[in-house]
Amino acid sequence: MHPVVNTEQAQAWNGYEGDHWADHHDRWNAVNGGFDEPLFTAAAIGPRDHVLDIGCGAGRTTRLAARQAAGGRALGIDLSAPMLDRARTEAAGEGLANAAFVQGDAQVHPFAPAAFDVAVSRFATMFFGDPVAAFANIRGALRPGGRLAFVCMGDPGRNDWLRVLTALGEHLPVPPPPTPGDPGMFSLAEPGRVREVLAGAGYADIGATAVEAPMHWGRDAADAARFLLGSGPAHHLLAGADRATARRAEDTLTAALRPHAGPAGVRLRGAALVVTAVAP
Repeated sequence: MHPVVNTEQAQAWNGYEGDHWADHHDRWNAVNGGFDEPLFTAAAIGPRDHVLDIGCGAGRTTRLAARQAAGGRALGIDLSAPMLDRARTEAAGEGLANAAFVQGDAQVHPFAPAAFDVAVSRFATMFFGDPVAAFANIRGALRPGGRLAFVCMGDPGRNDWLRVLTALGEHLPVPPPPTPGDPGMFSLAEPGRVREVLAGAGYADIGATAVEAPMHWGRDAADAARFLLGSGPAHHLLAGADRATARRAEDTLTAALRPHAGPAGVRLRGAALVVTAVAP
């Protein structure tokens, strides 16, 4: 693997978090897939484009990009070895010879200069250790006039999954709700902050549009609760809990999810920003 500066994220995504996402990649795609259409509409990938997928995870978005750029290519980069193993397996299974993957830190990875027409990302750019440096490095990988399009978490107050998780505060030390700009998942949730970062990284024609989509968390409330409790943040909260406390937390979360269950399963509103910019 090439040099890494975002060591905290590298540790997380090469540990439990990365294994969980790799093992449950189909479920995570069901959670986040509602944002694929606005992302790829914004990216406007052409049939011969060379596409860079930043924080590609298990490769769903890289495979979508490779299909749109059938006469070009798509390269996915991620910190996570277990997710990249899954990404390569899935791409090979779909016969996508124009999709490739590399393990690396997008902030410092030595991309070939001006090698890509488009850079995309689905819910990964929020975790950059130094976002200005990372986006500047990605800009160097884009040809002049190349496009950047990504989806990042939006207004925390409009993400219903976050509100549902607060029910766990009855039993577990749940941190206070995040505010836009806080480090981590909501670091780019405020459009003004996004514009500041991208302008600082040398981009032009910056846009940030709020979008919402349903996120599918499970077939019923109990299934969704188990899945949520197995994901990284909740898993860490449960690490210090005894069995009885963990059971009460699961029961409470199941009850909180029940109003959101329907014939199509448990769906919670997700709020994001679709961000676009151009490399001058």
